[in-house]
Amino acid sequence: MSTPATPIRPVTPATTGIPAGARRPRLNVGHESWDLIWSHVHRVLVVNLGVAVTNLPLLLALAAEHRPWRYPVFFGLLSLGAGPSLAAAFAYLRAAADDARAPVTTLFRNYRRLFTRALLAWTPFALLAAVATTDLATLGTTGPGPVLAPLLIVVTLVALSSGVVAMAALAEDIRLTRHTLLAASYASVRRWPLTLLNLALLGVALTIVNQAPLLGLAAVPGCVLFVVWRDCGAILEAVGVVTRGA
Repeated sequence: MSTPATPIRPVTPATTGIPAGARRPRLNVGHESWDLIWSHVHRVLVVNLGVAVTNLPLLLALAAEHRPWRYPVFFGLLSLGAGPSLAAAFAYLRAAADDARAPVTTLFRNYRRLFTRALLAWTPFALLAAVATTDLATLGTTGPGPVLAPLLIVVTLVALSSGVVAMAALAEDIRLTRHTLLAASYASVRRWPLTLLNLALLGVALTIVNQAPLLGLAAVPGCVLFVVWRDCGAILEAVGVVTRGA
């Protein structure tokens, strides 16, 4: 003997608990909250545009070759332009801490102003990383390879991280000397958890841009560089260099 089906009650204001004639609640976000959200979106878009324009040769090479680690010297030379780009992006983020809607021209003015110093400071680290990577690829199949591989990996990671920290110091208008560059390397080793986090974020961002250039450039660099910039401020504090946060 079958049981009678339970009748379906229509959805009415009485069943939903909403008084008749009343409007359903809407998302209520204040003007200041929207302004904060769009300010962060503005920063991200400006940094994304700056990274795309100033690193166009490297991005085109990455689009043509999906395994750049096989050509460390070639991509190492192309990556020399990444130093001034990072310094300009960090300088823009610092300026945006005071002016949330800093125009895109601020980034390109900083790029032009910092280009020579950033290139000179970035080149030793980029070349050291390229040489260590080349040695790692060359010695990988030889007898000394397993013994030297950990050392070469550490040298590569420290060189890359030190270069990024040096660009953050340059964005703070700190006078870069040999001692400053050595301090950047020392701070990278001392704050190694932040160093590994920065390198992981940059590696993920580069992978995404390499696999999906348009989507990656539209969303990833600005978000990642903001986190890296803040981490570099904490790393620089390890050697007594205090930066201004957003």
